Amino acid sequence: MKMKSTLFFAALAALVSCKKTEATSDGAQSKPVSFTDTFYENVCTWDASGRPDCLMAPDTISAALFNFMNLTLPEGKDLRNTNPSLLSSNATADIALTQASDVYITFLYQATSSNNAFGYYTFPTGQAPKTASDIKKITYVFPNVKSNSPLQPGDKVKIGHFDAGTSIGLVLLQSAWQPAAKKPDNNAIHFCSNDALNPEVDANLKKHAVLVNYAAESKLLIGFEDADRATVSCDHDFNDVVLYATVVH
Repeated sequence: MKMKSTLFFAALAALVSCKKTEATSDGAQSKPVSFTDTFYENVCTWDASGRPDCLMAPDTISAALFNFMNLTLPEGKDLRNTNPSLLSSNATADIALTQASDVYITFLYQATSSNNAFGYYTFPTGQAPKTASDIKKITYVFPNVKSNSPLQPGDKVKIGHFDAGTSIGLVLLQSAWQPAAKKPDNNAIHFCSNDALNPEVDANLKKHAVLVNYAAESKLLIGFEDADRATVSCDHDFNDVVLYATVVH
């Protein structure tokens, strides 16, 4: 009887363990991350398609910028092979402000069928969040970014004025836009610029955002990978959603 009980509890422990992580087809794993302590708000209202009502006069996108994007984040090419330095452990996609600044986010490009939502959060520079509970507020900027997005390249939003010593973290919520409800689902999977907040177990797969300085036009190019990187279907090209930040002191 004692042996049967031991076997029962061992089996139960194994079952519970299996529920904690999701094994993918290539043997890697991801663990769900819940942002239950996070409050969500919007930069502004939006229309039924998710197009923000506070868009400014659009930026004119130069051919040089598009060429730079295509060279830096080529479609369907694994960034680990084409530009591995962007994925180093020292690389960060947070925007660290050394002076009080106005910050603008401009939509540039997408290559995804997912109805993603894009937003940001802030934290003191040097005190990056380690868990989801450290993120007290996420602000939606573009609630609907997808293949037939209501956004056009150059669409721009001012996200605010920030003090020196502030870092801006970036987040893409996978397939979050709900067409019927006309708003994002706050419970969607979050892919953040802070690697510690992402679901992949393998530290080498946790990065989902890259930040590239395009000095020629004083823009910070932001590229997102919107698929779980532990899955074999992920192409790791980090151009599923591409935006850029403009920082004005």
